[in-house]
Amino acid sequence: MNPVNYLYLAALLFTIGASGVLIRRNAIIVFMCVELMLNACNLALVTFSRLHGNLDGQVIAFFVMVVAAAEVVVGLAIIVALYRSRHSASVDDASLMKL
Repeated sequence: MNPVNYLYLAALLFTIGASGVLIRRNAIIVFMCVELMLNACNLALVTFSRLHGNLDGQVIAFFVMVVAAAEVVVGLAIIVALYRSRHSASVDDASLMKL
């Protein structure tokens, strides 16, 4: 398969994720769209790594996945705290959590 197709797929996934972040108001959906954007970047990194014949992009993609896993833990904890205090997962209610 042509590597350009993988780049088109990565661009499409990133566009879907970016539009989800900009349009949606539910914190869980926004969080999933951010993860989709990170996966699109990983796909582009691995594709360019494969094109150039080295493993640098794959190693960076692995570290991005590790950071994304840590982001999931922290992000879900924040979303659960927001839901417990406001009974809503809306992004608009997040500004009300200030002390």
